Amino acid sequence: MNALFPSYKIRAARIEDLLMLAEIEQAAATLFCDTPYAFLVDAEPLSLGFVTQQFREGRVWVAVDERETPVGYAISQDVDGNAYLQQIDVHPAYGRRGIGRELVEIVCVWAKHQNYRRILLSTFRDIEWNAPFYAKLGFQILAEVELTSGFQQLRYQEAEAGLPIDKRVIMYRELQQSNNMPLEA
Repeated sequence: MNALFPSYKIRAARIEDLLMLAEIEQAAATLFCDTPYAFLVDAEPLSLGFVTQQFREGRVWVAVDERETPVGYAISQDVDGNAYLQQIDVHPAYGRRGIGRELVEIVCVWAKHQNYRRILLSTFRDIEWNAPFYAKLGFQILAEVELTSGFQQLRYQEAEAGLPIDKRVIMYRELQQSNNMPLEA
């Protein structure tokens, strides 16, 4: 263990971890302070009800430090038969250590084992730790014409929440051989 970078591990979330996730999400939102999206600093975190529902489905993972304290997390859900990375946050005090990358990889491995063909996410096109970060992990931008009804609904919800849809993209990463199958399962 490096004194500058304490060790961490990624594991499935436990019920007692869930209350800390909103705190991590709010801390991570402070990274938007110096961007055109500074309004996100004051955004409401995901509801505990939603987080608990995904937890019960086995779709919440946490990165924990050596004291088992969560420092990052990822939540997935199903949208139109596709794995969807709903949320991923790392507390800024633990940023730039590969935790986000490992969380993405854990969710991708899980999705592949669940026989999902692709994993998708929604993110900002122009923020360094958003679309450019995911592109380095093998994600590609999904054309708007390929959005299923569930992802069109997601875009509508993002617009209703005040997100500038023209600055957002849906990205995907192939997990299985596609055989040119349509996006919807």
